[in-house]
Amino acid sequence: MDLFDYADEFGPAKIIHLYEPSVGLKGILVVDNVAMGPSIGGVRIAPDVSVDECFRLARAMTFKNAAAGLPHGGGKMVIYGDPKMPKERKQQLMRAAAASLRNEESYIFGPDMGTNEECMAWVRDEIGRSVGLPRELGGIPLDEIGATGWGLLHATEAALHYLNSSLTNAKVVIQGFGSVGKHAARFLAERGAKIIAANDSRGTTFNPQGLDIAALFKLKEAGKSVADYPEGQRLERDEIVDIECDIWIPAARPDVINENNVHRLKTRLIVEGANIPITHGAEKMLFEKGVLCIPDFIANAGGVICAAMEYHGATAASASETIEEKISHNTEKLLSIVRAKNILPREAAIQMAAERINKAMSLRRWSLFSSAPHFI
Repeated sequence: MDLFDYADEFGPAKIIHLYEPSVGLKGILVVDNVAMGPSIGGVRIAPDVSVDECFRLARAMTFKNAAAGLPHGGGKMVIYGDPKMPKERKQQLMRAAAASLRNEESYIFGPDMGTNEECMAWVRDEIGRSVGLPRELGGIPLDEIGATGWGLLHATEAALHYLNSSLTNAKVVIQGFGSVGKHAARFLAERGAKIIAANDSRGTTFNPQGLDIAALFKLKEAGKSVADYPEGQRLERDEIVDIECDIWIPAARPDVINENNVHRLKTRLIVEGANIPITHGAEKMLFEKGVLCIPDFIANAGGVICAAMEYHGATAASASETIEEKISHNTEKLLSIVRAKNILPREAAIQMAAERINKAMSLRRWSLFSSAPHFI
């Protein structure tokens, strides 16, 4: 296809293919829009990534950073490979990718699926431009404190207030018990919710009386699946879509809910922990059924808010306070637009973000880039 088929009023500013045959590096970087500042976006390692997925994720980051009021644009990088590859192999690829983009100051590396704070330390060592660093290098450990899950909690509480409901004894299903899903489960359970089902790549566990989140953490730390939880009913991985609940949280790969399976969901609220986990067509069908769906770039912005604050020298405590404030406020603002205009939550969220992006673009000589050094 023609790469300019992706072009619209917001970008993408650059699509860069990375290739280094000596180490087998194949990757894609999409720098979508940098009107508000250099782009921040995670590096994803997966065997089946594509330009299309990378662009969609970069655009989600553009809207996420703008909606969160961060001085950063949106970008995304994907590297072809098995995320469970040996550490030595992953280090080789990450260092090669960083070195190949050493002059691309429009992009700041961050962690995503298949990468972590150690990967970001390798990038920092090569080019000095990454977020999500280990604590020893001045980073705020995103996974350790559960920054994205902390934001999901506050998006969920704001949405429940809109629905005249509360977390007390609310039945929650977590699709994807990884770094995002497990912390979302922990925070929600601490506020009185009942986590009745969770899954990972190897299966689903279900107990209508509620799951012991600490026990699930121990299983994952031991390298086991949540499906091995002894006090739950073991189901196939994708059967999690069929479990009736009050709140359903997708926290794994893109497009897990689409036009072919959306009819199976039995919930009143979806809070998107993953990036682009539901297709636009499926979101429209949910809206028509009266299911409230809080979009990804509003609900799961906790991680990038924390990362951006780390980049500018903030502490973990101040980052947590800012995540709570920004995501609660943005979810409330989003829902006020939905109520006033009766439009899809994603459309309302895009309106919010687009206003900020358009304002920033109008202040530049060129809409998508600046000729000032270092994005000053």
